[in-house]
Parts: sequence; C-alpha cells; structure tokens
Amino acid sequence: MSERKKQSHLKELEDEGIYVMREVAAQFDRPVLLFSGGKDSIVMFHLALKAFHPGKVPFPLMHVDTGHNFPETIEFRDKLVEKYGVELLVGSVQESIEKGDVEEETGPDASRNALQTVTLLDTLKKYEVDAALGGGRRDEEKARAKERFFSHRDVFGQWDPKNQRPELWNLYNGMKKPGENFRVFPISNWTEMDVWQYIAQEEIDIPSLYFAHEREVFNRRGVWLADTDFVNKMDDEEVVTKTVRFRTIGDATCTGAVESTASNMEEIIQEVASARQTERGNRHDDKRSETAMEDRKRQGYF
Repeated sequence: MSERKKQSHLKELEDEGIYVMREVAAQFDRPVLLFSGGKDSIVMFHLALKAFHPGKVPFPLMHVDTGHNFPETIEFRDKLVEKYGVELLVGSVQESIEKGDVEEETGPDASRNALQTVTLLDTLKKYEVDAALGGGRRDEEKARAKERFFSHRDVFGQWDPKNQRPELWNLYNGMKKPGENFRVFPISNWTEMDVWQYIAQEEIDIPSLYFAHEREVFNRRGVWLADTDFVNKMDDEEVVTKTVRFRTIGDATCTGAVESTASNMEEIIQEVASARQTERGNRHDDKRSETAMEDRKRQGYF
C-alpha cells in the first residue's frame, strides 16, 4: 500500500471511530471506556482525545484488574491517567474472590482471565454504566467478528449473537430497556496492521512490553509464558532467558510472548506483515476450547 493510500485508509478508520464515540456520548448517559493498557485500548483513548478536543474526554476509563497484570502495564496506565487528568474506575478480581463471588482456579493452567467477567458485570452495575466502549476488532477472533458496533447486552449482561440489531448507513440503535446495556466497538473494522500503522503515524506512546526485551520465559504447549509469581509451572517446564516481545497484553498467566528482535515501530510493522499467526494465537486462554472466546462473551465478557 502506498503511503498516500495508507494515510487515506487510516483517516477513514479514524473518522469512523470518532463518529462512533460521539454517537455514544450523544445516546448514552453513563458510558465508560474499558482500558486494559493494551495497544487497542490506547488507540481508543487517543481517538477519544481527538473526538472531544479541545474539551476533556467525557467518560471515565474502567480497568478490570485481575491482580496478575504485568507491572509495566499498570505503570503505563497510571501515568496516562495522571497526564490527561481522566477519571479511573477499577474493578478488582481479587475483591471478587475475597467476597466469594468467584472461585480462584487451581492447577498449572489456573488463570483469573475468565473470572474477569463477574468483576466486570459487578463494576458496570456499581457505576450504573449503560455503554462500555471496548477495543475489540473483528479480525482478532471469530466470535468478535460477529459483533456489531453497538452490541446489545441483556439485563444479565449477556450477549446473544443471534439477537443483534442491523446497522445500516452508519445508523446505530442505542435504545434499551431498564437494566440493559451496550458494549460499543469503535475500532471493529481495524486490523492489527492498521493499529500498528496508526500508532506509528500518530506517535502514540505504548508500554515497553510491546518492544523486544530479555525476559525469563518457559514453553507451555507451544506458547512462551513469562515466568512470574502468578503462573504455576510444572516440573518439566524449564525457564530460559529469551529476547521476546508481546503482540497483545493481558493477564500474565495466559498472555504469551513471541521471540522477536523488533525494537522500534518500523521493525514491529515489518514483523506483523510477515507473521503467519494471529496476535491471539499466543493467548493461552483462547486455547482452552474451540469456542472459548464465544463462551466467555455469552456470559458477559468484553
């Protein structure tokens, strides 16, 4: 793609995302932007800054904290909140466990990723949120490809892929009954490459985890997992030091790294262009079943 066509393409995606965000601000009373500290939520926040400039972003950020985050992610989140003076709402999976709302998983594959659903739904209810902006993209995973821009959730926070509203000519229907809410995905039509090219074009700051660095990791069923206090290693899993980076950032127990020497944006873009596996191919939580993501989304996941 030529530089001119690339800029035009990214401008169309940017305009679409900004339009959706402004529709959310106009149609809903208590929207939030779900913020994980990953590249997609960072791009979403950048779009929000543009959408409402010179005013402030008119909705808070909401982070569902598993307690098993990479420290680089939390540090980045806190610096961004301080820099732009936005409100941060945090839902804690640890608190959900302590209250008995969810049960901590055990065993070598134990993760808090699935437990986020209960914490998310409780936090949305606590703050009476009627629309949660998320960074899901249709190219990431087949369940996410079924989402509309305005994705309806019932009074239990659940998603029915067969009961979604048509979206014609950029007309988005935010009508809801009491207790219902929406997940909204302004960057639905973006690809991973679009996200990286946009980050490079806009010179957006991202966590250091996305760039190549040395880290102690171990291999579990073809996925390089970081050696942290949160992961239960098996006896035959050997910890080695490798130069890696992360294509997607989530709970440290299920987010796999890729071997890489890409230390700047140009090298990352070149690497993504030649990759034979999707960015979620290294998400250990998606490997639990063929329908892992859709099962979680039906229960109220992002």
